[in-house]
Amino acid sequence: MSASALALVLAAAFMHATWNALVKGATDRAAVLTGVSLANVIVGAALVVMAPLPAMASWPSLAVSTVVHYAYYLLLFHSYRLGDLSQVYPISRGIAPALVAVSALVLIGEDLSPGGWAGVAAVSAGIGLLAVQKGAVNAPRGSVAFALTLGVCIAVYSTADGIGVRLSESPLGYMGWLFLLEAPVPLAIAWHRQRRGGHVDRRTLLLGLFAGGLSVAAYGIVLYVKSFAPLGAVSAVRESSVVIAALMGVLLFGERPWKGRLMAAVIVAGGVMALATAS
Repeated sequence: MSASALALVLAAAFMHATWNALVKGATDRAAVLTGVSLANVIVGAALVVMAPLPAMASWPSLAVSTVVHYAYYLLLFHSYRLGDLSQVYPISRGIAPALVAVSALVLIGEDLSPGGWAGVAAVSAGIGLLAVQKGAVNAPRGSVAFALTLGVCIAVYSTADGIGVRLSESPLGYMGWLFLLEAPVPLAIAWHRQRRGGHVDRRTLLLGLFAGGLSVAAYGIVLYVKSFAPLGAVSAVRESSVVIAALMGVLLFGERPWKGRLMAAVIVAGGVMALATAS
């Protein structure tokens, strides 16, 4: 992975951890997720107008990713309802890199160098260490189950989008339709809220739109880099965001222990360096 690709994916990792922290810290997470998905839809609509239609070969991947993203939003809501940021985020993001690397090898024959596989292993090990810190081990079974299922969803849509964006012949068009097809998510949340006689606070919605802007930028960067960099490597470096999320959990939400998280951060950083220098 080139230095420029590495810098882009690390920036995306920071954005991704930040918007997840905003969701976790919100008192009305459903409203924030409404804003997140609505921001995706708005950007998607603009891209659909501007960019060429993606090639038909990419639409099966687009369909798979869209459906899995619906499940992703539901699982994300329940995961943060039950678990901590430093608990849910490492577990859900931690299992994705290995699954994506293996899927890329099986589905499209994309193999990493030994150094690349060592980097994937180190990143995954560091993330796994974060996941078994005190708090994650004693977590309610529901939160762990939701986080694990969330991780499988992340691996599935990451692999589907990595393949789809390469087949699309129009990365911006692919991103546009992917974001636009999230339209049922804010509509479903608004309909459910209206049925229960509630409303969405304007400030919370604006916070969600800001988080959605970070989400769009982060995933757009990742999809762009996936169009030319190895899928497994991109996915692994992206998941270095768990270190950022762990620090946010410590500093913003007072989650502990901090020593284990620093040790895991060193392991993840070593994996990122291995991926950056692997041919």
